[in-house]
Amino acid sequence: MSDRRPLPLVPTIIVALAVLAMIALGMWQLERRHEKEAMLALAAANPARAAVAFPVLPPVPPEILFRPSSVHCLRVVGWQTEAGRAADGSTGYRHIAQCATGAEGPGVLVALGVGQRPDVRPQWNGGQIAGWISEEPDHRSLLSRLDRRVSPLRPMLIAREAPAGLKPVAPPNVADVPNNHLAYAVQWFFFAAVAVVIYLLALRRRARPPADPS
Repeated sequence: MSDRRPLPLVPTIIVALAVLAMIALGMWQLERRHEKEAMLALAAANPARAAVAFPVLPPVPPEILFRPSSVHCLRVVGWQTEAGRAADGSTGYRHIAQCATGAEGPGVLVALGVGQRPDVRPQWNGGQIAGWISEEPDHRSLLSRLDRRVSPLRPMLIAREAPAGLKPVAPPNVADVPNNHLAYAVQWFFFAAVAVVIYLLALRRRARPPADPS
C-alpha cells in the first residue's frame, strides 16, 4: 500500500488561483506597455502642434498630452513643491500652483517654475499663462494603480515662462514619462514563479516520512 499523501485540496486551490492571478496581471502589464508606447509616440509630436483648449477634467486624452495651451488663474489657493528640473538642465524645486478658475469647478494645476528653496513661495497671484498640457505628478503606488476606481491624474499646465525668482520648468519630454510596464510584468511573473517554488518545497517537506523516535 502506498504511503504517498494526497495533495491538500484547499491550499492547492488557493495557491493555483494566486499564481493564475499574478500571471494575468503580468499579461495585463504587457498589454499596457504596448498601449503606453503608442501614447508616447503620439505625445512626442504634440508640442509642435497647434494650441488647444486646456482640459477641465481628468484623464488627459493622449491626443492632447503635451499640446500647447493656456489657462487663466483667477487666484492661487495653494502650493505644492517637489523636486524638478528647469529648462536649462539645472535641478531644484518645482513650484506647482493650485489655481481657482471660477466660483466653482475643479480648478487648475500650474507647474510655474523651478527654484532653489522649497520654502520660498513664488511672488505670483495668478493671471493668464501659457504652456503645455501635462499631468500632475504621479505618487500612486503600483497596487493602487491596479484599482480602476482610483481617480486618474489631473491635468496640469507646464508654464512656458516663469515669474521673477524662478527658472522656467523643463518643457515636456516623453523621456520623462515612465514606461515601467515591462518591469511590472516581469515582477508579477517572478512572484508567480516564487509562489510555485515555495509551495513545491512545502509539499516536499510535507511528504517526508516522520523521523524515527528511536
